[in-house]
Amino acid sequence: MATALITGAAARLGRAIAEELHRDHRVIVHYRHSRDAAQSLVDRFNRERPDSAAALHSDLSSAADCRRLAEAARDRFGEISTLINNASAFYPTPIGGADESDWDTLVGSNLKAPFFLSQALAPALSEQRGCIVNMVDIHAERPMPQHTVYSAAKAGLAMVTKSLARELAPAVRVNGVAPGAILWPEQESEGYNREEILARIPLQRSGAPSDIARTVRFLVSDAPYITGQIIAVDGGRNLNL
Repeated sequence: MATALITGAAARLGRAIAEELHRDHRVIVHYRHSRDAAQSLVDRFNRERPDSAAALHSDLSSAADCRRLAEAARDRFGEISTLINNASAFYPTPIGGADESDWDTLVGSNLKAPFFLSQALAPALSEQRGCIVNMVDIHAERPMPQHTVYSAAKAGLAMVTKSLARELAPAVRVNGVAPGAILWPEQESEGYNREEILARIPLQRSGAPSDIARTVRFLVSDAPYITGQIIAVDGGRNLNL
């Protein structure tokens, strides 16, 4: 059975992706702070199918962290065939209020960690003719007000997705998913007013985590001739941004 490593998989979109892929994969649930939630999810998975899930901790703040997580993930089940780079920090950084720690946090989680984790797992993924799916964002193409650093980091991840698709071919496919209005931030901020956003979505509604999870499954399991692509799952919002 194939094994998928999902970063930031204890909650929100990462959890939905883990639940979807666990249907026919072993899953490794990475977490940073949410130890109890991660272990609870893994315990449920293992009750459903013994020895089918594990939880691994990493801050993912350095290349060394990424290497250690890659080694631990590969050692746990003997192989890795799928990497989902989902872990992400998100908050506003208005000009005049951002500092270097904001840059390090947002670029580190959204760009640096996915690159170095992909690099560390490239040999294992190549052995399995596997794939990488990066969680990008529709704001990688069109910036969100007061979120310059976040938008720039996601734009970088979009290019990493395309670049790795070329460099790791033909052994590894690399694609991205760009969610729109799926899960709302806990705190409303400039550029993220719920009513205004919904009014700009052609389908006139928000999506569900399952919309993202099923798209990830498609790219992992049903798209052997797709690489270097970023699929917007946003109800058409990118048409009206």
